[in-house]
Amino acid sequence: MSLVGKKVPVFNAKAVVKDKTLDFNLASYTGKYVIFFFYPLDFTFVCPTELHAFQEKLKEFEKRNAQVVGCSIDSCYSHAAWLNTPKSKGGIEGVTYPIVSDIHKSIAKAFGVLKEEDGIAYRGLFLIDKSGTVRHQLINDLPLGRSVDEVLRTLDALIFHEQHGEVCPANWKSGAKAMKPTGEGLTEYFG
Repeated sequence: MSLVGKKVPVFNAKAVVKDKTLDFNLASYTGKYVIFFFYPLDFTFVCPTELHAFQEKLKEFEKRNAQVVGCSIDSCYSHAAWLNTPKSKGGIEGVTYPIVSDIHKSIAKAFGVLKEEDGIAYRGLFLIDKSGTVRHQLINDLPLGRSVDEVLRTLDALIFHEQHGEVCPANWKSGAKAMKPTGEGLTEYFG
């Protein structure tokens, strides 16, 4: 099930931000880009590497008016405990963006990333534009960690397209040549 081109599913949940549990919904980020990603479970192995990788690039996302939000099927209590566990012990201490609790698994199901047989989420990632439309989605199987640099590149491509109306070819990076979305634009690009 692809959500690309559709409005982001609406939900209300609890999220942990640093040492606080708050009411959360994505609608509060209208006017910003949102990187909303799912990970399988707290206190696991690939997951903390991803959460720290997003934290390490958080300033880059903020420069682009983008909010990073993580989500798993764990409780807020589990999220809080993991946030209080040092990185050297497999924890995510130092992560400052919201971590949503999907304890009822309804959010993962709405986004099409729930692995029914295990009751956990695949590594789903959704780039949501400023109006709440999903513009990119990527779903990895459990053992495959994501590239945060690729997420930034994709966000840059969306921003470039919105600002210039041009499209971004394969392997495009910020500052590289883009093209007009026409036959002439393609000819000029390859010319």
